Amino acid sequence: MPPPADRLRECLDAFERFLYDEPEPTPPLLRAALAHVQFETIHPFLDGNGRIGRQLIVLQLVADRLLREPLLHPSLFFKAHRALYYELLNDVRVHGDWERWLDFFAEAVQQSAAQARRTAQELLALVQRDRLRAATLGRAAPSAWALLEVMQRHPVATAAALGRATGLTAATVLKTLAHLQRLGIVGELTERQRGRVFAYRDYVALLNTELEPARVAQPAQAKARRGRARGAASAR
Repeated sequence: MPPPADRLRECLDAFERFLYDEPEPTPPLLRAALAHVQFETIHPFLDGNGRIGRQLIVLQLVADRLLREPLLHPSLFFKAHRALYYELLNDVRVHGDWERWLDFFAEAVQQSAAQARRTAQELLALVQRDRLRAATLGRAAPSAWALLEVMQRHPVATAAALGRATGLTAATVLKTLAHLQRLGIVGELTERQRGRVFAYRDYVALLNTELEPARVAQPAQAKARRGRARGAASAR
């Protein structure tokens, strides 16, 4: 149960002071883990507390300079192991079991960081392969490289937006996109004459794959629990 409405401001004031290392400094990763439990316990909004709380983890790590960009997705780990996530949050509130929660949180960050690194390496390899494929376009190759450079930042974009970002003429952009479509690098999403939207297909697919629960490994605590269950079943 969240605190009564008349205590909400007091709780949020204390929460904010904690984020700024008051009354005493706390290591940033540990502070993020503790703050997440506290925010979800305060539950200050009518809706969206879970989503906001999970976003705060990443934004806090950026603010504390543990990350340069918000590139981790620990919320995916929590979603993939939702039952255990809620169980551990509740055990902190009811039993004060911070240790299991901190282990789980650390594993979420570790797995998220490892996955982000793998995805970044896969994206870089993909772009390098596609640059080599675009090199076969001859005189159109420089324009293709310019579009691919922009589409790494905006993998779904209109032809007009790509023209503004690259400085290429509309005719050159459309002709180059047609070349990239023929190579299977870019796909057109809208199938219309005006305002067409193009996607860097495999780039988008890799970003989507990162967000699939299937790529999230089982947490150690869940493995240990299943091992205990199998042992108990064998004993019976």
